[in-house]
Amino acid sequence: MGQGSSSRPDDPERAPKKPMRVCALDPGAVRVGVAISDDLGVYAHPRGALQAKPRPKLLEALRELCAAEEVGRIIVGLPLDMRGTEGEAARRVRDLAQDIADATNLDVELFDERLTTVEAQRALTASGVKGADARARIDEAAAVAILQAWLDARAARKARRKR
Repeated sequence: MGQGSSSRPDDPERAPKKPMRVCALDPGAVRVGVAISDDLGVYAHPRGALQAKPRPKLLEALRELCAAEEVGRIIVGLPLDMRGTEGEAARRVRDLAQDIADATNLDVELFDERLTTVEAQRALTASGVKGADARARIDEAAAVAILQAWLDARAARKARRKR
């Protein structure tokens, strides 16, 4: 090897930084919809739904999912009312988000989920998914809508900073 070259090809200071994947959750009383970003952090992809109860089982499933998908951040949909205020549902989601942060040791961010279910229903209908099939997939579709909105907002903030 030449002078000044590293003898360790796995030198962490020289390795390219791998993008962080983001997971979004649409929490419900029965199911929690799941979406994961692509490696570039541009697009949201559905990953099904997890059973909301019992909570310890949900938290274990999230730990496993985040490890397998190399997730670095979790976005949890916060159900605000149309005026932007929080009610009982938002309080329950805040408690869940804290439990998720404690269980996964990842950053957990709450994100306004108003109208994401409506958006998800429209997207499913537009793609020809209706009836029972749509009801079965609405949770993951809402998680995709939450994550895509978060990714788009992050990209817009980065673009504004570059100006």
